[in-house]
Amino acid sequence: MSSDDDAHREKPGDDPSTWTLDQLQKVVRDARGRHLETARVVAQGHAYNSSHPQEARRQWAKLSLLANRHTLDHAEGRSAREVQQEFMLRMWVIDRLGPDDTDTDWSPEALASDTLDALTFTPSQAAGLTKVWRELPTEQILKLRHHKNLTTHLERLIGYLEPGPLREHLLAWTATRLLLP
Repeated sequence: MSSDDDAHREKPGDDPSTWTLDQLQKVVRDARGRHLETARVVAQGHAYNSSHPQEARRQWAKLSLLANRHTLDHAEGRSAREVQQEFMLRMWVIDRLGPDDTDTDWSPEALASDTLDALTFTPSQAAGLTKVWRELPTEQILKLRHHKNLTTHLERLIGYLEPGPLREHLLAWTATRLLLP
């Protein structure tokens, strides 16, 4: 095999779905913008592929999270979309591949805490705003919508948590979420 063959093997081809985990990791390290989004989607697709062994699926999911987080690093603030994507993938891994308290990405308690940290309203503040949401400025309505999107996974997450204050706080959010526009 020539060195040209080796060099060709080091460069990913045109179809990102055929890239290896190592190739996609290199892309994620150097990419920005839409290339990160492509890498995130491709890695997530591999994570969802049930023909891969469980540990490989976790590695692909971790890479998808990394691409998503790099997108956040290059943005001017945390986008609710990227944060929601992260929460939903983490919840999916916990649901399908099982929780892992040795890795904060797959820990139900860590996901619960991260979710609460991403919210700017308390459940009672959000519930109060829902009573008059039609009169609110557009920015406030969008914030309420973001809270609804950022709490999509809570009903499933609650089942993984022990009784206590964290679980109770999430239960309050699940009730409030039903009121959000």
